[in-house]
Amino acid sequence: EGRKREVGQGALVSIDNTGAVRAMVGGYDYANSQFDRSTEAKRQPGSAFKPFVYVAALERGMTPQSVRNDAPVKIGKWSPENYGGKYHGRVTLETALSKSLNSVAAQLIMEVGAGNVVETAHRMGIESKLEPNASLALGTSEVTPMELTAAYVPFANGGYRAEPYIIRRVTTLDGDVLYEHTADNMSRAISSGVAGMMNSMMAKTLTEGTARAARFDHPAAGKTGTSQNSRDAWFVGYTANLTTGVWFGNDDGSPTDGVTGGSLPAKAWRAFMVEAHQG
Repeated sequence: EGRKREVGQGALVSIDNTGAVRAMVGGYDYANSQFDRSTEAKRQPGSAFKPFVYVAALERGMTPQSVRNDAPVKIGKWSPENYGGKYHGRVTLETALSKSLNSVAAQLIMEVGAGNVVETAHRMGIESKLEPNASLALGTSEVTPMELTAAYVPFANGGYRAEPYIIRRVTTLDGDVLYEHTADNMSRAISSGVAGMMNSMMAKTLTEGTARAARFDHPAAGKTGTSQNSRDAWFVGYTANLTTGVWFGNDDGSPTDGVTGGSLPAKAWRAFMVEAHQG
């Protein structure tokens, strides 16, 4: 009847620093639907894509303390607006990322070049085709929860790309190892310095930014994302041990009832991570 629906589905992926998939949830009920949203659902990441824009900026000499003017911008016929229509004037990149300011992300992608942002995202683990336009800064190209989560692993492990894998070891009944996955071929995706700067910026997302609902008793960092009309709500975050991505939305792409990345996804992420870090 044209009304917004409550959130209908969700997905969760958790990956360790070598790429081993430690948890994968493709929906809330396998009997209800066998569609695996963690690996098959391509959805807009919204602001959860912004870290790749910031990595490209840091690699070109900017720092977390670089300043930009958060004000309305116009790029051709496109005028990206901040969530809630609020602008903050002169802000550091650190503040702009933790508060998820759209105008600053749009300015940065114009400065560093959309093609360079695409290259950065692919280098870090995004595999889907990305459109090299300005709106990419706000996450308009679709990705799966698995690849988006995997592309955050370099932030957690000091800069190395992790190819997700599920089978760690195959043994006989007697315990003889027939196959064992080795992570000795991991390639460097970003420098340890850039990873460190991104960690300090994205930690602010949990302490004073959009993901305060995700905080628990481990140092953590991450980024929320909410696509247009709340069709997709994300939180991808990590500790030194695990990188976990959570998505909520409706399979038919209809808007949810105002779900944002800082609400249900951040809370679900926290609930999972508290259990995962026991002991």
